[in-house]
Amino acid sequence: MDPHEVIIHPLVTEVTSRMIEKENKIVFIVNRAATKGDIKRAVEELYQVKVSGINTLITREGTKKAYVKLAEEYSATDLAVKLGIF
Repeated sequence: MDPHEVIIHPLVTEVTSRMIEKENKIVFIVNRAATKGDIKRAVEELYQVKVSGINTLITREGTKKAYVKLAEEYSATDLAVKLGIF
């Protein structure tokens, strides 16, 4: 799956902003057919970071959220600034 097809957009709420600062996690809305491997590969390719873990869930609306934890040497805050959400 193409990385641009996997990541739809980052999700920005108060809760996700706290996750960026405190847990080094960033949340994306992703393609529902994407696997955790697809999501990891897409984030690493598109944003030049290392991913240490991914949790996914499907919301009531039917969209898929991916909680992406970055490796300790990378900052979710820096990535959020790069994406223009912080």
